[in-house]
Amino acid sequence: MLPEKDIYEVAIVGAGVCGTALLYTLSNYTNVNKIALLEKNQAVALVNSHQNSNSQTLHFGDIETNYTLAKARKVNLAASLVKNYLLRYDPQQEIYTKYHKMVLAVGKEQTEQIRKRYQEFKQLFPELRLIERQEIQSIEPKVLQGRDTEEEILALYTPEGYTVDFQKLAQSFVNNALNISNKTIELMMGTKVKKIETKEDLLYIQMDRKTIAAKAVAVTAGAHSLLLAKSMGYGQNYALLSVAGSFYFAPEMLNGKVYTVQLQKLPFAAIHGDPEVHDRRHTRFGPTAKVLPMLERHNYSTVWEYLQTAGLSLAAFKSFWKILSDPVIFKYILKNFIYDLPFIGKRLFIEEVRHIIPSIKLSELQFAKGYGGIRPQIIDLKSQSLEMGEAKIVGDRILFNITPSPGASTCLQNAQDDTRRLISFLGEEYTFDQERFLADLASDELCQSQSV
Repeated sequence: MLPEKDIYEVAIVGAGVCGTALLYTLSNYTNVNKIALLEKNQAVALVNSHQNSNSQTLHFGDIETNYTLAKARKVNLAASLVKNYLLRYDPQQEIYTKYHKMVLAVGKEQTEQIRKRYQEFKQLFPELRLIERQEIQSIEPKVLQGRDTEEEILALYTPEGYTVDFQKLAQSFVNNALNISNKTIELMMGTKVKKIETKEDLLYIQMDRKTIAAKAVAVTAGAHSLLLAKSMGYGQNYALLSVAGSFYFAPEMLNGKVYTVQLQKLPFAAIHGDPEVHDRRHTRFGPTAKVLPMLERHNYSTVWEYLQTAGLSLAAFKSFWKILSDPVIFKYILKNFIYDLPFIGKRLFIEEVRHIIPSIKLSELQFAKGYGGIRPQIIDLKSQSLEMGEAKIVGDRILFNITPSPGASTCLQNAQDDTRRLISFLGEEYTFDQERFLADLASDELCQSQSV
């Protein structure tokens, strides 16, 4: 039997931006008084939430052309929670920088697609505008420099662009949680979870240095969440396609974020360029997307963990074959694998960048060594298909978040959803002041949608 000091009401496994958002929500808006945050690294948000590992984008769905109107509406409401948090808690803009953003359409087919999209999306995003060649040039001169004057070009533009250091956002969530004086919140950094098991009315979490127990557990450990879920018998019908994103750097070329039109069949982000979150003198282009058998980028010890998570069953092999043999996906994956290769990669990738900056020189483009993270794409082994969007597995007093992009943008919405579930696990004496949560962070539209 564990001593009372090692028993918590809620334990959160994983201290990225999603785990820390949940810590903030539980500590500020519930009567849960004893919470443990467990993280295998020595500090928060050192993996996919780190500045080097993601595209720094707060996604609203306005210029992401692979989003349907329904998905854009959902993502917009969720991302607005993060935006309002930043406006409230980061007046000095130490966590984020506000830039304009646009999606660039080139050629008749893309410009027609963008015009149609604008008519569909303009009510949801009142700040969104169609801009023609002359205005594009005044906002982003290098986008037109060296471009064929006969080439048809159009852009969807909005001033509402937020480039976010999600690592600093995660630390802000933790700081705000620790400021609650009447709560017991323990940060257990540098300790890896090896096993979780249920014994009677508690969940026991075995770490490499100690064991604790909790009444309810949330696993927010990215790709590792599915590994832990499977170890407990959950999520057996899922596998992971781990997609690694890489970036290239160039000198200052853009004043804001510039996207290209997304291929509809692909769940991966379109190539875009934007100034670095804390230094506009550097422009980042990407992400590329290549499949790697790892749960964590640049950490080869996770290869075996990936194989355990993916599964070596016939169903898994059939699913991977069906997905990766699709001509569109196979061509895309192959091309993106080449982008990371020395010498030839930059020469191929620069053709993608020239859709945005036609005049860029090869000498101005440099591979961002050490940058890029892993985005776990969920595979349903029953349907042998990719599951688009976030995935969540709910078990007995435990939940597992496996969150591909735009997980960071929806971290507070995920935290709200998970808080409701955790409170239901804990029992009737526990409450979530959702009304105050929404009053602090939500737009009027979200408040109205969740009050009916």
